[in-house]
Amino acid sequence: MGRTRSSTSDVFQRLAGSALPEWSVVEGAACERRLRPGEALFLAGERKPFVFVVNEGIVKMVYETPNGDSWVKGFAESGVCFASVAALEEDGLTSFSSYAVVESCIHQIDYRVLLRLAGQHIAWQRAIANALKFYGQRKERREMELLTLSPEDRYVRFMHDNPELVAALRQSDIASYIRVTPVALSRIKSRLGKQGDQ
Repeated sequence: MGRTRSSTSDVFQRLAGSALPEWSVVEGAACERRLRPGEALFLAGERKPFVFVVNEGIVKMVYETPNGDSWVKGFAESGVCFASVAALEEDGLTSFSSYAVVESCIHQIDYRVLLRLAGQHIAWQRAIANALKFYGQRKERREMELLTLSPEDRYVRFMHDNPELVAALRQSDIASYIRVTPVALSRIKSRLGKQGDQ
């Protein structure tokens, strides 16, 4: 999973549903980041008015509490773009941290450049609108799962929906994503294993 590669232009063209004008402007504004496993892309509380495109690898997004706990809010794999929406506001700061799960290559693009292009071209308007729509859909689904499903059901759904992603993740990250401790995850897996043996 971590070795699949996707180009930044493919990601945005897929969002737009068409070719994008003035692509050279985005290429000029893009900065490539190469991260080792565990290395931070950004930390909470930083000024990062960027859209990040994962060209290769996996990034996890993490909320960290004042007492040192951390919970994975989501993952972005190759072919996915993401941002801290709070940081896209004027003088906004990131509300979460992000770290490479495996060796990763990420393009960061100044959101203001994308907004300028959207003000001039309908295709760029579509790309940004669709990116925000997909973000909203993922956020709504995540909230629904946390509020209505049991930890065991969240685990089963995550494993079913993300088989390739799961293969690259540590069990502690999966536990954090479904909002249980690693010990509780081990118990869930044990119960499911026993059910499968029956």
